[in-house]
Amino acid sequence: MNYGYFDEENKEYVITRPDTPAPWANYLGSPEYGAIISNNAGGYSFVKSGANGRIIRYRFNAIASDQPGRYIYLRDRDSKEYWSATWQPVGKNLDKYKSECHHGTAYTRFESTYDNIKMDTLYYVPLNKTYEVWKFKVTNEDKKVRNISAFGYVEFTTDSNYEQDSVNLQYTQFITRTEYIENKIVQHINENVDKNDKGSNGLERFFGLVGQEVTAYNGDRDSFVGSYRSYSNPIDIENGHCSNSLNYNENPCGALQTDITLQPGETKEMVFLLGAYDNEKANNIMKAYKDLSVTEKEIKELKNFWHGKLNNLQINTPDKNFNNMVNTWNSYQCFITFIWSRAASFIYCGLRNGYGYRDTVQDIQGIIHLAPEMALEKIRFMLSAQVDNGGGLPLVKFTHNAGHENTPDDAQYVSETGHPSYRADDALWLFPTVEKYINESGNIDFINEQIVFANTEEKVSVYEHLKRAIKFSMERLGAHNLPAGLHADWNDCLRLGKLGESTFVAFQLYYALRILKKYSVRLKDEEYIGYIDEKLKELKESINTNCWEEDQFVRGIRDNGEIVGSKTQPEAATWLNPQSWAVISGFADERQTKLCLDTVYKILNTAHGTMICYPPYKDHTFDGALMTLFNPYTKENGGIFSQTQGWIILAEALAGNGDRAFKYFQECNPAEMNDKAEIRKMEPYVHGQFVESKGSPFEGRAHVHWLTGTASTVMVSCVDGILGIKPSVDGIEIEPCIPKSWDGFTMQKNFRGKQLNITVKNNSHIEKGVKKVLLNGQDLVDKHIGFEQLKEENEIILYM
Repeated sequence: MNYGYFDEENKEYVITRPDTPAPWANYLGSPEYGAIISNNAGGYSFVKSGANGRIIRYRFNAIASDQPGRYIYLRDRDSKEYWSATWQPVGKNLDKYKSECHHGTAYTRFESTYDNIKMDTLYYVPLNKTYEVWKFKVTNEDKKVRNISAFGYVEFTTDSNYEQDSVNLQYTQFITRTEYIENKIVQHINENVDKNDKGSNGLERFFGLVGQEVTAYNGDRDSFVGSYRSYSNPIDIENGHCSNSLNYNENPCGALQTDITLQPGETKEMVFLLGAYDNEKANNIMKAYKDLSVTEKEIKELKNFWHGKLNNLQINTPDKNFNNMVNTWNSYQCFITFIWSRAASFIYCGLRNGYGYRDTVQDIQGIIHLAPEMALEKIRFMLSAQVDNGGGLPLVKFTHNAGHENTPDDAQYVSETGHPSYRADDALWLFPTVEKYINESGNIDFINEQIVFANTEEKVSVYEHLKRAIKFSMERLGAHNLPAGLHADWNDCLRLGKLGESTFVAFQLYYALRILKKYSVRLKDEEYIGYIDEKLKELKESINTNCWEEDQFVRGIRDNGEIVGSKTQPEAATWLNPQSWAVISGFADERQTKLCLDTVYKILNTAHGTMICYPPYKDHTFDGALMTLFNPYTKENGGIFSQTQGWIILAEALAGNGDRAFKYFQECNPAEMNDKAEIRKMEPYVHGQFVESKGSPFEGRAHVHWLTGTASTVMVSCVDGILGIKPSVDGIEIEPCIPKSWDGFTMQKNFRGKQLNITVKNNSHIEKGVKKVLLNGQDLVDKHIGFEQLKEENEIILYM
């Protein structure tokens, strides 16, 4: 079933049926002021923290009620009938209620019509501002005069901590009150405490109306909704007027009513404003919207900002779904994960008040080709969260104080974060991320930049940071000279024991050593070059001796010597990550590459992607196989863990298998499920954390939307692998790996301020291989394009 379509020109996803299988969301704002909104205006807002800065309520796991949210009700004062500007919460019959939701880049707009009344509602957070705007236009399409009341509504939390708001009712019910002042509801929390005290919870929020006069108000949720009623039929709406009540010791809300009269064809506009400000600051914000046209300037500014980022790479291939994801939605999701990490969504409640080290360093990779300057700041931040022993802080607090942090070796850090020890893979993600940034930007001097560690003010070069990461792994080898998996090795459900060894991390380490050698050569660090060569040789011998089984690599070796992921085992006999990373790391030779990739295709591939392992654990497990907790074919227990899809796509592309790389992309591409939304359930424009695989009764159902490493890994596989964009310090190469059925495609890329207009011709219908490259009409000697050869605008024709 189809619920919407991609509007490529406007970079929007348009939802044409509001009764989607689950709430389909969008993100507004920034970490300073965040807002999540669904296709029925459900969702919540917060300042800095989804858990500790919550402004308005949302009831998690109440699917598909998706309530409450940012509601605008309308009521005809003559007929007494009422509805909402979005289909929910009133939920009128869809035969009569027509609605479209346009999710765009940091804004969401609704176009709805009911009973000859047309409504246009635009939600956004202005760029670099810390409040939100609801721009509402209402038009009379009837032939008679219509007397309409419009009600804006939000339900405030009683406490900034959403858990306290939900469960600590003997306290939170009695610390807040609301007040009506000059066209707005102001909510006070702990107003008697000293707001200058940093430990104070005293604060204020406001909900205001500009453009029309408030004719009635309500600051008390219970009196607005009424006893034994819901958001679909609030008593104030049914009665036709807010009761001018205010909250004291119960549940607060902000409800503002304005009564308008519309002549036939007439349109009236208004703006609702929401934020965490006191009355004086709220007045200043509201004054800025006295001229409602400011909203047009603000939305244009938002679009220009985000479209400017996305337009740094645009493609036109024979596959529209591939274009939609690369040009807009996969790219935009990469920015969202880059900004929000795993902080707040309809699944993540906001309790994770920090950046996961591995998550964030990987997320950075997804935006480097679009915004290297943004990536640089976050790379610096993550390097400053590396401990001087070379490991990464498993969780980097939002309040990270570089040089002065505790570590997993300190009880206080463990108590504050819940992370008891280091993970094996965290700092190893720095290597491909740093290399990708340097190659995209050309900023080779970054390797010498001095940055502190998390736990000491000592500043060392980025090069030294990378060397410490190698040292961390080398000091934690197991009995077979392979890296220990430690507390986790990317798979949080796999514990190999304190000295159990991870094949996956071994490939990461091999890759890291290869990357670091390039910088060692550039810096003429001869002694370290010798060290790298020695360790690469040792690692290669150990992996081939202990981890290669005929046509696949094992997953690891437990600290008791037992193999995990062996062909001889009845469960979890084949694992995805060792096979893809054997190729990505450059470890596997030609024969191993073919055999292990063929094994993946034969054993792990399904119609919706590749399983993380097969068969799932059930009867033949061990204590460290925590994925056994999950149902078979779910999450890490034989599910299609979506982040790993990017790695197998990239591995196939590196191996030159364009048909198979693109097949894997199509299998995991949300847009390919646009007409099967009742199966996927989740948004068809963003990746999720996992998809239930072939043994589940709900095969193809996706879970955990938006905030997932999948966005970055699939983006990297598309850009680096399928499109074949390979920048280097001194230039760029383009070597696509595409389906042989494609005649070719075009790309427009901004490369260090130079515009590249690229045409790829595949008249020979091959999967990979470059025969000739023309740069501005000149036949190049080889496929490498030196940066010094580029003009401001360049025409590049590549013949495969």
